[in-house]
Amino acid sequence: MRPLRIYSDTSVIGGCLDREFAEDSMRFIKAVARGRLVLLLSEIVLRELEDAPSRVRALLTSLPREAVERVDITEEVLELRDAYIKAKILTARSANDAAHVAAATIARADAIVSWNFQHIVRLDKMKAYNRINLLHGYGILTIISPREVLVDEKE
Repeated sequence: MRPLRIYSDTSVIGGCLDREFAEDSMRFIKAVARGRLVLLLSEIVLRELEDAPSRVRALLTSLPREAVERVDITEEVLELRDAYIKAKILTARSANDAAHVAAATIARADAIVSWNFQHIVRLDKMKAYNRINLLHGYGILTIISPREVLVDEKE
């Protein structure tokens, strides 16, 4: 069985050093390191992490190369991001958050994980993103926090 491909926004990586989110974020990163999950990252995440503490950046560089998949921010991603903004799911001020969801959708990620409960992991936002996804011919995207990503260690 292939590992799940999960897109992560910046909050999950940064959450590894945050008292409130560290346990679940680190469990997620360790599952990636063990090859149980494939981590999808966009250039937006990598750019946002440039100013992160070196310990956060080191987490990413310590992961096996085959455990990380880069998601390009293509014209298709930008068009879907803009559709979310046009639908007033988010404002232009939160364009990067909309781009994370669009990138995960276009990459056909099994899920997107985030600690962003204002713009991403929120029931009304999830329904709205998926309504736009379906209108544009894409599938449903699962949107969850890292707390909900559990990997059966017996497999």
